[in-house]
Amino acid sequence: MNRVIIGICGGTGSGKTTLAEKIYNEFNSCTALVSMDSYYKSDFSIPLEERAKCNYDHPDAFETELLIKHLKELKNGNSVDVPQYDYRNHLRKAETIKVESKQIIIVEGILLFENKKLCNLLDVKIYVDTDADVRILRRIMRDVKERGRQLDSVVEQYNSTVKPMHEQFVEPYKRRADIIVPQGGYNAVALDVIFSCINHKLSENSGGKLYAKSI
Repeated sequence: MNRVIIGICGGTGSGKTTLAEKIYNEFNSCTALVSMDSYYKSDFSIPLEERAKCNYDHPDAFETELLIKHLKELKNGNSVDVPQYDYRNHLRKAETIKVESKQIIIVEGILLFENKKLCNLLDVKIYVDTDADVRILRRIMRDVKERGRQLDSVVEQYNSTVKPMHEQFVEPYKRRADIIVPQGGYNAVALDVIFSCINHKLSENSGGKLYAKSI
């Protein structure tokens, strides 16, 4: 079975996860989903207070080589044990999650297109383009409600690292995208185009299609 890797990139709070979930739900049992966030590096020797100050939007914050290795394994039909990350403590959890290889493999993350080796593994590259004011509001809501962060620390992090890293490592690389999507997973027209593109890739690779449900 030939497999298609779909890469979804975009800034923090752009709607990458929503778009990934829409595609996942559309093709359902034929789809595996991986988040680049799971591959944050973990250093137990650094105190929590210091870990909280690290730059988590720089390429060096990720174990990208492990992600590349796992995507290659999935592409070859093998399952992988994906790390799980604890955002409250800024460490990997002890447990992993086994992800089985599927015909469609979705990977989403802020820096997918920055690393050329990683980018070259992607059969379809999608960039979610969302206004900065919308993204920061979503980031605040997510980090405060879901990750136990304080508002002032979220704003400080956004100004000191998130925004400059976006301008250096995310925005410039959207030129590598095959499809640029405004409004993320809420753009019904773009979703239709993406579903058609995936079916086309599947047809090229295996001579058959997985027709998405109508939206």
